[in-house]
Amino acid sequence: MEYVITFTWDNEADVWIATSNDIPGLVLESGSFDALLERTRFAIPELLSLNSSGNQPFSLTFKSERHERMVL
Repeated sequence: MEYVITFTWDNEADVWIATSNDIPGLVLESGSFDALLERTRFAIPELLSLNSSGNQPFSLTFKSERHERMVL
Protein backbone atom coordinates (compact mmCIF):
# COMPACT_ATOMS: atom_id res chain seq x y z
CA MET A 1 0.00 0.00 0.00
CA GLU A 2 1.22 3.52 -0.77
CA TYR A 3 0.37 6.54 1.37
CA VAL A 4 0.86 10.18 0.43
CA ILE A 5 1.83 12.64 3.16
CA THR A 6 1.73 16.39 2.48
CA PHE A 7 3.91 18.86 4.35
CA THR A 8 2.57 22.40 4.16
CA TRP A 9 4.28 25.50 5.51
CA ASP A 10 2.10 27.77 7.69
CA ASN A 11 3.50 31.31 7.42
CA GLU A 12 1.45 32.64 10.32
CA ALA A 13 2.51 29.96 12.78
CA ASP A 14 6.02 29.43 11.30
CA VAL A 15 5.60 25.65 11.28
CA TRP A 16 5.41 22.76 8.85
CA ILE A 17 2.19 20.73 9.09
CA ALA A 18 1.95 17.08 8.04
CA THR A 19 -1.42 15.70 6.91
CA SER A 20 -2.65 12.84 4.77
CA ASN A 21 -5.97 12.00 3.16
CA ASP A 22 -4.85 8.35 3.28
CA ILE A 23 -4.06 8.10 7.01
CA PRO A 24 -6.87 9.09 9.39
CA GLY A 25 -5.66 11.07 12.38
CA LEU A 26 -2.36 12.22 10.92
CA VAL A 27 -1.89 15.87 11.85
CA LEU A 28 1.56 16.85 13.12
CA GLU A 29 3.50 20.10 13.16
CA SER A 30 7.05 21.28 13.72
CA GLY A 31 9.19 24.33 13.05
CA SER A 32 11.76 22.08 11.38
CA PHE A 33 11.10 20.13 8.18
CA ASP A 34 13.58 17.39 9.15
CA ALA A 35 12.13 17.04 12.65
CA LEU A 36 8.63 16.74 11.22
CA LEU A 37 9.80 14.07 8.79
CA GLU A 38 11.18 11.99 11.67
CA ARG A 39 8.06 12.50 13.81
CA THR A 40 5.90 11.45 10.87
CA ARG A 41 7.94 8.29 10.29
CA PHE A 42 7.34 7.27 13.91
CA ALA A 43 3.64 8.19 14.02
CA ILE A 44 2.49 6.57 10.78
CA PRO A 45 3.07 2.90 11.72
CA GLU A 46 1.21 3.47 14.99
CA LEU A 47 -1.72 5.19 13.28
CA LEU A 48 -1.90 2.48 10.62
CA SER A 49 -1.97 -0.26 13.25
CA LEU A 50 -4.78 1.54 15.08
CA ASN A 51 -6.80 2.01 11.87
CA SER A 52 -6.41 -1.44 10.32
CA SER A 53 -6.39 -5.06 11.32
CA GLY A 54 -3.36 -6.40 9.46
CA ASN A 55 0.35 -5.81 9.12
CA GLN A 56 1.12 -5.12 5.49
CA PRO A 57 4.17 -3.58 3.83
CA PHE A 58 3.67 0.03 2.85
CA SER A 59 5.50 2.88 1.18
CA LEU A 60 5.38 6.59 1.91
CA THR A 61 5.47 9.48 -0.54
CA PHE A 62 6.24 12.86 1.00
CA LYS A 63 5.18 16.04 -0.80
CA SER A 64 5.97 19.54 0.42
CA GLU A 65 4.35 22.87 -0.35
CA ARG A 66 5.56 26.30 0.65
CA HIS A 67 4.02 29.46 -0.72
CA GLU A 68 5.40 32.89 0.06
CA ARG A 69 4.13 36.34 -0.78
CA MET A 70 6.80 38.90 -1.55
CA VAL A 71 6.76 42.63 -2.17
CA LEU A 72 9.26 44.46 -4.35
